[in-house]
Formats: sequence, structure tokens, C-alpha cells
Amino acid sequence: MSCSGGDGGLESLCDAASPDAAACDTAAEDVCLIGFTSGTTGEPKGTLHFHRDLLAVCDTYGREVLRPEASDIFIGSPPLAFTFGLGGLALFPFRVGASAVLLEKASAEELLPAIQRHRATICFSTPAAWRAMAARAGGFDLSSLRKCVSAGETLPKPVFEAWQAATGLPLMDGIGATEMLHIFIAAREQEIRPGATGLPVPGYEARVVDQAGQDVPRGQPGRLAVRGPTGCRYLDDPRQARYVEAGWNITGDTYIQDQDGYFWFQARSDDMILSAGYNIAGPEVEAALLTHPAVAECGVVGAPDAERGQIVKAYVVLRSGVAASAGLVHALQDHVKAEIAPYKYPRAIEFLPALPRTGTGKLQRFALRSLALAGTSASGNSEGCIA
Repeated sequence: MSCSGGDGGLESLCDAASPDAAACDTAAEDVCLIGFTSGTTGEPKGTLHFHRDLLAVCDTYGREVLRPEASDIFIGSPPLAFTFGLGGLALFPFRVGASAVLLEKASAEELLPAIQRHRATICFSTPAAWRAMAARAGGFDLSSLRKCVSAGETLPKPVFEAWQAATGLPLMDGIGATEMLHIFIAAREQEIRPGATGLPVPGYEARVVDQAGQDVPRGQPGRLAVRGPTGCRYLDDPRQARYVEAGWNITGDTYIQDQDGYFWFQARSDDMILSAGYNIAGPEVEAALLTHPAVAECGVVGAPDAERGQIVKAYVVLRSGVAASAGLVHALQDHVKAEIAPYKYPRAIEFLPALPRTGTGKLQRFALRSLALAGTSASGNSEGCIA
């Protein structure tokens, strides 16, 4: 159907429709929408969600963790076509009678002035956008904001600290999935532990399990398993059997649960790097690199190596005005050794003008892994060095 004006367009059809049209008779477990994954791990998948699922996420994460009010004004960067944006910019405000600002463009450059202009109170965005906005926040009046939600990919602790230093507001981290419709592990503002994703959202259960589906001891890494009022239903896709095991949704993330029940993200399960017998989480190396003043963005993956099996390879986007050099490669390597552990430092660093991302801004690590495997750069003519 055309969305343009004129005969046959959406607007003209709406104008011609009777205001007395009867609502379609639907059941709670009729399919309401098909949400497509963003493709961070490769081929996107269609996920089916029932009518009741839309209310379920409002009455779990929305009511129990976010706790919006009718006076709130929502704003954010995720598109409505992706479930992070659907919840944050449509379902949650509709559920409580609040308002939402929908921006045609919602990059960091457009989002900050829009928050100031519309006096937005709740903002949804991704870690990459929060990092970019933290660097510019001082030029805008953001005093209307009272809640800031980060999801879409893991929130590095340096980004949390940069945003809080710039605005005084904590970032409410959370992990969700298109398969689960929205966020299922998060923390209320007073329960946030910087660096941790949080606790299971009321209504959901979460465990860390081994390959056999058995719980691993607290403090040890394993596969994240979740169940609750929403769950994975792929549209005619055999990958369903890999995502759901014995009623538990296996999200593809490696987590540690601490003694207090908090969940700490380690990496996507296929992003763990095995180098000379050591298991190294790429996001931990990324977080260390992000604390260096020269680094604007980075992505870390495993690259094949004859001696070690894999080595840690970092793709780095430098801040404006910083020049790539062999000396900077060594400085970044030394920085990581000092920040975390010497064996985790990136033995290869490549400087790029930009990182490959999905339409929702998520880093495509599978694309970086493919490039590392092929020994090529993301741009074909990257600036910088390999060490």
C-alpha cells in the first residue's frame, strides 16, 4: 500500500473510512506483529508476537522498572520498526497516557537539541549514541530528563560514567531481544551497579547454564537462559530449536551471575576469543580501549593465528584530530595491559574511519570477524597500522 497522498494512498483511504468501523475480533494469543531481528549475527529472523505480549512488556519492564508517568515525554533514537523503539516510543507511553516525540532523524546531533526543544523526560538510545551525546551534552539544556535507558548492545562502564559525569543522570542499562520483544534484565535507578546489566525484570526468570542446560556456580561464565511472559517464536525458521531449550530462551549471550543475583555481561557467546588457552571477552577489551582519550569507537574480535589459535584484534575509530601511527598502536596496547590484564591486550590494531553497524546502530561484530578472517579492512583502504 502506498503511504503517499492521492487516490489509493494511506491518507485518502483513512479519510474515506467510516468512523464506525468495527474493530477486528482478535484473541489474546493471535499474532499481532512480526518483528525482524536487526542482523547483528547475520541473516535477520522474523519473530512472532501475540496481542498479549505487547501488554506484557508494558506491565513488566514498563511498570516495574521504568515506571513512567502520564506527564512524561518520551524521546529516543531507535526506529519504531525495531522492538526497542516500539516499546520505548509507542507502547510504554501509550500504556500510561504519556506523550512521545518521534524524530525523522535521531542521531546524537539531532537528539540533543530535540530533548532541549521538547523538554523530553525519558530518552531511549544505544551505548554508541550515549557516548557521542555525552561529549556534546554541555552545550544543551537537558534538565528536563529524568530517566535515560540504554539497550541494543552492552553498555560499557566508561560510557555510563561519561554520561553521568556530563548530566548527573545514571544510564538504566538493560538486555532485551527481538525474540523476547523487549527488556528482561535491567535495574531500577536506585538498584544500578555500574557495569552490571541488572536483575531479572519482575515476571521473568534468568539463569546462567552450561552446554547441558545445568546451572553453573555463581561467579562462573555460562549461557544466559531466560523465560517469562514473552518468548521466542520464529517465523518458519529451524533456528527456533537452537534458541529455545526445554522452555528456556537461550539468548546467545555469555553472562556471570554474582552472589547478589546481578547479571554481568561477558560477550555474545560467539564473540568469546580463545587465545593460547585463555578465554577473552571482546567487550571487556573494548571497554578498556574506550577509556583512552584517542578512541572514539572500537570493536574487538578474534583473528586467526597459527601459533595462538586466535589473537585479539581491535578495530579502532579515532577521535577527530588524532592521527593514526605505530606509536599510537603501542600506546593503546600498553593502555589495555594496564587497564585489565596483559594477556588480554589486542595484538593487532587497525584504524578505520567507521565501524560496520546495523540500521539500529548496533556493531556488526560478525562483519568484523569476517574481515579478520579474510585479513581485510572494513573500508578496503583503512588508515592506520596493524601491530
